[in-house]
Amino acid sequence: MMKGYVVLQVVPRLEAGGVERTTVDIAQAIVNDGGRALVVAEPGLLVEELQQKGGVFFAMDAASKNPLKMLQTARSLKKMVLQQGVNLIHARSRAPAWPAFWAARACNIPFVTTYHGVYSQKSAPKALYNSVMARGDRVIANSQFTADLISARHPFAREQLRIIYRGTDLDAFHPDAVLDKQIKALAHDWQLSSEDLSRPVILNVARLTGWKGQVVLIEAVQKLLKAISSNALNKKPLLLLAGGSQGDTSYEDSLRQMINERGLADDIRLVGHCADVPAALALANCAVVASIRQESFGRAAVEAEAFGVPVIVTDHGAAAETVLGPPQVDENQRTGWRVPPGDVDALQEALTTVLSLPQLELLAITKRAQCHARDNFSLTSMCRGTLDVYAELLD
Repeated sequence: MMKGYVVLQVVPRLEAGGVERTTVDIAQAIVNDGGRALVVAEPGLLVEELQQKGGVFFAMDAASKNPLKMLQTARSLKKMVLQQGVNLIHARSRAPAWPAFWAARACNIPFVTTYHGVYSQKSAPKALYNSVMARGDRVIANSQFTADLISARHPFAREQLRIIYRGTDLDAFHPDAVLDKQIKALAHDWQLSSEDLSRPVILNVARLTGWKGQVVLIEAVQKLLKAISSNALNKKPLLLLAGGSQGDTSYEDSLRQMINERGLADDIRLVGHCADVPAALALANCAVVASIRQESFGRAAVEAEAFGVPVIVTDHGAAAETVLGPPQVDENQRTGWRVPPGDVDALQEALTTVLSLPQLELLAITKRAQCHARDNFSLTSMCRGTLDVYAELLD
């Protein structure tokens, strides 16, 4: 690849989601490879980390779906490409992808997209809007599930498709990497007492939005608590919902109301955005991904697997690639548990199984999960794969 190349990544906001985390990871990889990493987005929680890792941040109205504003953004991006000597634009979301596409074509430079989500496509206008994510000179799918979806929706993009699994920093997500002071600091921030920490902790790390399934998880934990005397659990579990609202707090307010009305305030805590997920996993006996909508990858599940925490996920989207279990594989190849989306009873049953399983059996499963994460979902392989895609277009 050319020396000193410049890549501009475009996302709506640099908040604390999976897309944004990947943006920062790739920016660091570009810098480490001798390139310049520029990111255009609306400001958010990850701006400081991006800058610490050598990326350059440009604030811009990148989230707007207003056609006039998108045209203005395209003009601004074109100007930036010329001023900064940008060699390639990489778009990671639909709204900013359109102006990025127009700017790349106007400047005659390569345009790359990563199809991060399972975008709703129920009408011809929506299909057209989504299609920009398949119009790249290279189109990166973050799972086989996503690649199949792209091929079905946008057959014209099949030759440009490349599958690169979303990567996890396996060094950071390892029990040995987390210091006692990190765990104590997080427990203090979350106001967890020693009595709280003596209970089995169920952890859900997800943005507070309806499709992430917190309501289903609350209902499953409530059923688990009611059945405590009839199952093999010795102590009442504690559910920690770690995630921020990122603006509108109406859903968070409804969760608090639900918890209080059901008398669950001692057993279910909303602890806010989690800036130290490895430390949170160190507190956990079980991690749950309860999404009721298909996810194109599901990084939270892989992070739990990498850390050696038993994980339960909803069985749709790319879950079968990230968390292995019967009937896809034999029982002795299981790396976690998959349950039907929105199924409160199945989730309660899986929670009961995980929290009552003999320690040796649980350890065998989590060890397999760590190997699965290490072999397939490393940050190194994601970064290398992405840089290789850039090299295909820039060499």
